[in-house]
Amino acid sequence: MKFIDYFNTSIDSGIWKEKQDLNRATTIYSVYDRFKETGRFDAFKCDWKEGMPFKPHIFWDSDIAKWLESVAYLTKTKREKELEVIVDKTVDLIEKNQDENGYFNIYFTVVEPDKRFTYRSHHELYCAGHLIEAAVAYYNATGKRKFLDLMCRYVNYIEQRFIINKDTAFTAPGHEEIELALIKLYECTGEKRYLDMSKHFVDIRGTKEDIGGKRYDQSDKPVRQQTTAEGHAVRAVYLYCAMADVAYYTGDKELENACVRLFSNIVNKRMYITGGIGSSSVGEAFTVDYDLPNLISYTETCAAIGLALFAMRMLRLDNNSVYSDVIEKIIYNGFLSSLSLDGKSFYYENPCEIIPYLHYRDVSYNDKNRALPLPKTLRSEVFDCSCCPPNITRFIASIANLIYTADDDTVYVHQFIQSKTETVIGGKKITLRQLTRYPENGKVRIKVSGGNVRLAVRIPGWYDGAEYKTEKGYAYFEVADGQTLEFDFKMKVKFIQARPEAVFDAGRYAVTRGPVIYCSESVDNGANLRDIRIDSKAKFSYGKNEALGVPSLKVKAYRTAVNDQTPLYSEKNNAFAEFNAELIPYYAFANRGESEMLIWHLVK
Repeated sequence: MKFIDYFNTSIDSGIWKEKQDLNRATTIYSVYDRFKETGRFDAFKCDWKEGMPFKPHIFWDSDIAKWLESVAYLTKTKREKELEVIVDKTVDLIEKNQDENGYFNIYFTVVEPDKRFTYRSHHELYCAGHLIEAAVAYYNATGKRKFLDLMCRYVNYIEQRFIINKDTAFTAPGHEEIELALIKLYECTGEKRYLDMSKHFVDIRGTKEDIGGKRYDQSDKPVRQQTTAEGHAVRAVYLYCAMADVAYYTGDKELENACVRLFSNIVNKRMYITGGIGSSSVGEAFTVDYDLPNLISYTETCAAIGLALFAMRMLRLDNNSVYSDVIEKIIYNGFLSSLSLDGKSFYYENPCEIIPYLHYRDVSYNDKNRALPLPKTLRSEVFDCSCCPPNITRFIASIANLIYTADDDTVYVHQFIQSKTETVIGGKKITLRQLTRYPENGKVRIKVSGGNVRLAVRIPGWYDGAEYKTEKGYAYFEVADGQTLEFDFKMKVKFIQARPEAVFDAGRYAVTRGPVIYCSESVDNGANLRDIRIDSKAKFSYGKNEALGVPSLKVKAYRTAVNDQTPLYSEKNNAFAEFNAELIPYYAFANRGESEMLIWHLVK
């Protein structure tokens, strides 16, 4: 199985075309401006000295690298001279300040130059990994080799220190990333030792040679023995991406089986209905099975992205819709919520419930640690730890990577996004044209040209129809040149319940339509959302929230009838006031100021 990536796929209409246009016109510049204001770009001059503002941080290289990678994806589709100049100037600074042995890191060049490869937790190899990914993407997009050659020099030095000399203070990075980046470098250059390096870092983690030993960074046991997703969620899924890559290229079934176990544990016991993962703010981490609190959900944006990338890699190992269904859940919910509708601000955490007044509950006590670890009620334009904004820009710019794959005789359609793609099957150049307004509705048309081909089309897990014979969630068709397949995945509004072990959702229901999770906000429905009871027998009307310009669902609902004389506690009386509730897609919440927000509702 091979990816049909964004090089060969163009998105030309629908929600993702809108988001890509917004990314190109607004978001990429917004992130650049914030990074410029906070000293991140100038830090590549490597001229900071004590007493100067904007002391470089250990992860600034990675922030800029992801922005550079985003520009590469944009550039491949349409050259952007202004952005390309910024990338080239940054690459020139890397070249100027790279050590003669190939080493490059802002922090350890100007802040602690004598402490290189000393601190496992200080993100050196993580930063190197993101620079490698950016260099590969930029070379693929422009053909310019300088950035790629600089990173190959750095990788050679890393190999010398970590694998040949073994003279570093740690053996595997505290934050995984270089492992999957080395795979991309291998795919780009064909140099097998980069694959071997990735395998080395994967294999050594959690062994007696590794000094980690912590669940926090997945080093408590060798990767092939891991059965549950533990620790820092982003680190975990980045590691799992590399494990899946190594398994794919080496045929390591033991490693593949570990990936299957870990993925299953995440999606069946540790994932929010939005596709968000990592429920705890303490360690930005997984906790225990079914611990999915909504009010204090952490669900970092980078973790959702990482899970989608892990799922896509698993599709190369096994074309099973369990993976593509999770990708769909993430991209329309737990990822898309991270970006404001105007494209200028972002969520680091993606809350699954908001009650604003709780943010002010500890005003009588100065110790902030006593407060509930509540996510922010509104998005921000930049963060001290600003890993998520450039991760958003690169993910949106390259989202075409998630739509199609192919093998020797079959093209697989994983996501329904209006697009055109090309690939070679059996020596024939096959073109697929997908027409759809998904997820506005479930109508999809796929036209094939260039020759006869076998198509495998995912039948969405949420779809109730039984007219398709499927294998692992995919329907297979022998399609003639010029033929068009038509599908109509009718979207019903559904009430979804959680397993009883997910106690925070007990007795409540989420509302979905197709792949989209809907939520209520107090700006539309008044205060005290947790009191609202949706009429389960009433018909939902599908329309548009004019204030936001997004779809909405309206339905009859009830709330407890109270007045100024109602006591704090009173006997059950079943006195309810009827009203019309309006729900919006979860991805669109928090775009009209501070407001209550709720996913899990009572039903009457």
